[in-house]
Amino acid sequence: MSDTVTSLYDYDALRQRVEPSLFTPSFDAPTAVLGSTQSIALIREDRRAALRLRRRRGGGGLVLLQPGDLWVDWWIPSDDPRWDLDVTASALRAGHWWRDALAPLVAGELQVHEGPLEGEVSHRVICFAGRGPGEVFFEGRKVVGVTQWRVREGVLLSSVLHAHDSLDVLSLLSSIPIGIEASIDHHTLSSLGVDDGKALLAALARQSGPWARPQPPFSL
Repeated sequence: MSDTVTSLYDYDALRQRVEPSLFTPSFDAPTAVLGSTQSIALIREDRRAALRLRRRRGGGGLVLLQPGDLWVDWWIPSDDPRWDLDVTASALRAGHWWRDALAPLVAGELQVHEGPLEGEVSHRVICFAGRGPGEVFFEGRKVVGVTQWRVREGVLLSSVLHAHDSLDVLSLLSSIPIGIEASIDHHTLSSLGVDDGKALLAALARQSGPWARPQPPFSL
């Protein structure tokens, strides 16, 4: 990329990790994270200076992380039994972990999207628009978004369950695609009736573990 947006992770350090690791960072201020192929021109010039802006590797579009969001990343080395060569299978694994952890807390059936990527192409500028493999839904609305970054040393499965709606992210865009507001309507912790995020994260760690729990190699 020609812009100078700071990487979300120290990815070189991450690739050197030999232990399967679970990262559950929290954010003390809104943080906009660009997808790996997105240009900084996506963000309005008058918003950039006051915005904490980062870039992640892997698939997906722009995501706005805010205090209270549950952002969960799993680093799975390629020699771990939870690693899978199949991209879709890896995403589904993450989705099933989330579904199983959420099931006792949600009054209704949660679905994991098992099909291909769906949705308006122009809306994919924002991560939560559309449907991707492994993403979790409840009553037709997205609950958890899933992306991944794959290298020979392993895979980083990234996921988020938002505490807030994503409408604020629209104010960051230089150009807003027609109809995108409806496509990013999603569930939040409160709309699901989840009032203890820490307990949910603990259940998710148990469902998917065991894991090392180091401090994430973030550049925040």
